[in-house]
Amino acid sequence: MKESILNKATELFLEQGFKSVTMDDLAMEMGISKKTIYSHYQNKTALVEESTAHLLSSISCGIDTIRGLKKNPIEELYEIKKFVMLHLKGEKSSPQYQLQKYYPEIHGVMRHRQYEMMEDCVLENIKRGIDQGIYRENLNIDFVARIYFSGVTSIKDLKLFPVSKFPIGKLMDEYLEYHLRGIVTPDGRKILNNIINSNQE
Repeated sequence: MKESILNKATELFLEQGFKSVTMDDLAMEMGISKKTIYSHYQNKTALVEESTAHLLSSISCGIDTIRGLKKNPIEELYEIKKFVMLHLKGEKSSPQYQLQKYYPEIHGVMRHRQYEMMEDCVLENIKRGIDQGIYRENLNIDFVARIYFSGVTSIKDLKLFPVSKFPIGKLMDEYLEYHLRGIVTPDGRKILNNIINSNQE
């Protein structure tokens, strides 16, 4: 039952936001009593904490699977972006914004874990891209990896990038293109242009 509660809560948090979903909503959605939920989770904060850890773990496993396919590094980044967007349900309710505003401590922990997970992935991606001749040889790898992480988190700031002007799917595509155009070689640019053109068809 605990796992069912966690899965349903995570789904609702992503669809409606961490603040918007109440324990009453969750109980009603599952057709169980609030007492049953509280027998597994002391309070909503505990549920939010476990939900974010569960989500990060699922995304991490999915990214590892994609990395295991050993696609070329440019394709790999697009596959990861597609997977994450699907997993986060397009972030319709801007769950990260609500998490940061109403559960700052949990958001801080999640951001730190996210960075650790992403740093390894991006560093390895850049090194492989350089080895394959599709990323420039003279890149400061640590700088590029940190700038990439910083950008990915910054574009989720709704004050800077309101959804009305910057739909999240398009924004992620534009950011990824912006990042890659700064680091690719002419050979890499051909691969990037092919991916962008095939995505527009």
